[in-house]
Amino acid sequence: MDDKEKVKAIELTVANIEKEFGRGAIMRLKDGEKIGADVPVVPSGSLGLDLALGIGGYPRGRIVEIFGPESSGKTTLTLHAIASVQRQGGVAAFIDAEHALDVTYARRLGVKTEELLISQPDYGEQALEIGEMLVRSGAVDIVVVDSVAALVPKAEIEGDMGDSHVGLQARLMSQALRKLTGSVSRSSTLFFFTNQIRMKIGVMFGSPETTSGGNALKFYSSVRLDVRRIGAIKEAAKDRKGEMTVVGNRTRVKVVKNKMAPPFREVEFDIIYGAGVSRSGEVLDQAVELNLVQKSGAWYSMDGERIGQGRDAARTYLEEHPEMMERLERLVLANAGIHRGPPPAEGSKVEGGKTEPGGAKPSTAKPSVEAAGTAKPAEAVNGKQPPPGKRPTARA
Repeated sequence: MDDKEKVKAIELTVANIEKEFGRGAIMRLKDGEKIGADVPVVPSGSLGLDLALGIGGYPRGRIVEIFGPESSGKTTLTLHAIASVQRQGGVAAFIDAEHALDVTYARRLGVKTEELLISQPDYGEQALEIGEMLVRSGAVDIVVVDSVAALVPKAEIEGDMGDSHVGLQARLMSQALRKLTGSVSRSSTLFFFTNQIRMKIGVMFGSPETTSGGNALKFYSSVRLDVRRIGAIKEAAKDRKGEMTVVGNRTRVKVVKNKMAPPFREVEFDIIYGAGVSRSGEVLDQAVELNLVQKSGAWYSMDGERIGQGRDAARTYLEEHPEMMERLERLVLANAGIHRGPPPAEGSKVEGGKTEPGGAKPSTAKPSVEAAGTAKPAEAVNGKQPPPGKRPTARA
């Protein structure tokens, strides 16, 4: 078959496919409007995590899995994502399979609980069916299932204690994800699953850890986040002199899978009890790494002016001056090629990690986006991708 005959055969085949399955069932990549376009994102609520994800947040139209030990911050991250969607005017749904949602805590994180759609299903099939119906409606921007481990198959609930139900949950998840993936992509819904850690029996080498619900979710997820609590944050007790009280956790998140940008980046941040991710602490840490804020001994300075002695004092200063915190956050994101909100003030530049008033904007700080909330994978300042496994900074 020569080239002309091949072209005719392809054109005839494409015409037959479109006749049977509808226009757009098959196309050349250059003709697709959505295929290959920049993916709109939802800010994660953590500046460092936005940088680690490489595109400025969670990708819409994809499935995201967050897993880790108990009380590591999994639900907190999903609530921050819900708050971000609601601030953008979107609709959020929370499928509480664990029946343990703290509404007061969600409200403190910025979630508009009166507008939040919530379901507490009786069994796993019901939870996933509700999730699919919400996605297919096309009107919901984010759906959170908390958690996979709590999605109990109906047969297990109706059976007796001690009955063996081998592979039921894994088959349930596999079937649900096959049905969900296409609908999630077409509706541009961000679909979250939280998951718990289990231990494999008899593992001699390698990690014995695994997640519940089988392997299907690992394949269908575009992003997988491993969340770990690595330390406690303590402050002096106000009512008991000399005693220290735990007020939060130091948390590490590793992007173990990422189809949108290079994976295996790690980020650390503070989660404060009753307040969620410490935004001011993250902005301060990232600004120090870029030398937007200078650290000399215990003192933190910006534009030649001291803003606090010690990290807590500097963080408090940023909380009291939100316009400065917004400016620093925009500069950090712009340096990573991510634009969100108004552009940095005219005359500010990020070059070699320094802010110099009156200078021209460098090309490296130009946001590589077409619209707010839509970002391309972040590139390094010198045009190079960061090596995997390093803590993300604006240089990464």
